[in-house]
Amino acid sequence: MARLVLSECCGLTPLRLRGRGAITLPAPPSLAAGPRRPVSAAAAGGAIHREWALRVSAPTRLTSVVEEDNRGEEVVEEEARGSLAAAEAAAGEVGGDGDGFDPGAPPPFGLAEIRAAIPKHCWVKDPWRSMSYVLRDVVVVLGLAAAAARVDSWLVWPLYWAAQGTMFWALFVLGHDCGHGSFSSNAKLNSVVGHILHSSILVPYHGWRISHRTHHQNHGHVEKDESWQPLSERLYNSLDYMTKKLRFTMPFPMLAFPLYLFARSPGKKGSHFNPSSDLFQPNEKKDVITSTASWLAMVGILAGLTFVMGPLKMLKLYVVPYVIFVMWLDFVTYLHHHGHEDKLPWYRGKEWSYLRGGLTTLDRDYGWINNVHHDIGTHVIHHLFPQIPHYHLVEATEAAKPVLGKYYKEPEKSAPLPFHLLGVLAKSLNSDHYVSDTGDVVYYQTDLKTSSSAQSSD
Repeated sequence: MARLVLSECCGLTPLRLRGRGAITLPAPPSLAAGPRRPVSAAAAGGAIHREWALRVSAPTRLTSVVEEDNRGEEVVEEEARGSLAAAEAAAGEVGGDGDGFDPGAPPPFGLAEIRAAIPKHCWVKDPWRSMSYVLRDVVVVLGLAAAAARVDSWLVWPLYWAAQGTMFWALFVLGHDCGHGSFSSNAKLNSVVGHILHSSILVPYHGWRISHRTHHQNHGHVEKDESWQPLSERLYNSLDYMTKKLRFTMPFPMLAFPLYLFARSPGKKGSHFNPSSDLFQPNEKKDVITSTASWLAMVGILAGLTFVMGPLKMLKLYVVPYVIFVMWLDFVTYLHHHGHEDKLPWYRGKEWSYLRGGLTTLDRDYGWINNVHHDIGTHVIHHLFPQIPHYHLVEATEAAKPVLGKYYKEPEKSAPLPFHLLGVLAKSLNSDHYVSDTGDVVYYQTDLKTSSSAQSSD
């Protein structure tokens, strides 16, 4: 379903030039019979973006395209200046980069311009190529397990845990591609492969797929985002000491994923296993039941293997790598939305749009791990266009950079292993605590008491 929604961007009607410096926009359905009015290129980009955002996931206070059209070009430009001023006021000193650039300001480009910059072949899904990555990863997983079980040495087990946990994470990324429909254009193939991969690492495929779709449709929205969204100041202050400690003190945030699957994030209710959860629509219940049954079947298989092989062997072969996988997942997903040296905005109300929310995501370089976990670090373009296969994301990102300009934050180059990101993670957990209860463009603020206590304990 995510693919059906997001593929709307592929159907944008091409712009037609009329005269010099003017562009004719396709009329909305309600104005189809009326004349078309030339507008400036800048206003056209904004209108295209607003119309596309409506199709993806409409904010609660978004003004319709028809109303914007009737206001006239001067009013639209005045609103853009007002949005910029509001963003600057909310940002204060934290959002800029020292040369006047404000990451919270509306971008001067739209999704259509970004998409046009990406080569056409980057959108092509090759199921054979996708399956080759599955085969590669499964062979590595089985080979690692067989080798570790055969050697059975405490000198080898720590190396096995690190390697196998990373491979579990790689399996998750391929299942993640199935959920987006970027694995192939065959929905049945995506579902079968996604269930096998995710169930093998105790992830309910459809339950997670649907909540992840919500995350992509609402990325960067304070209230509606689904993954690592910020706490409002009021909610943060309502948490007890232990909850805050678990949320912001290492290593606890890196073990959050299983809890999230069962109970979601603070301030939200529901479970990825319950078909009646608020996460799901009524027509999605059968999918959720199927995935929950697959998850339970995997639990049964693990229980049987534990009975045959013994608890200690299963602990070493499966449980510890699973914990490493969870830490990888939380580590990567958190840093794709937090930890930049310049504070990045979060949005509410009319200031939020699909494009502006997507531009708050971050690319990360993981060194040698980039290839292992299928270039998931190229996250900005993935968030804007999740239908692009992972093996085209690097090329697509390079092609889009000239359009994105300063809205793209170049990731810090990594050594062979991304140990530098541990410092980024620790700094963010110590400073990115909550956002204001008011305002449509907000930035993370720091609880000085929590930050001081954490520093004194280091």
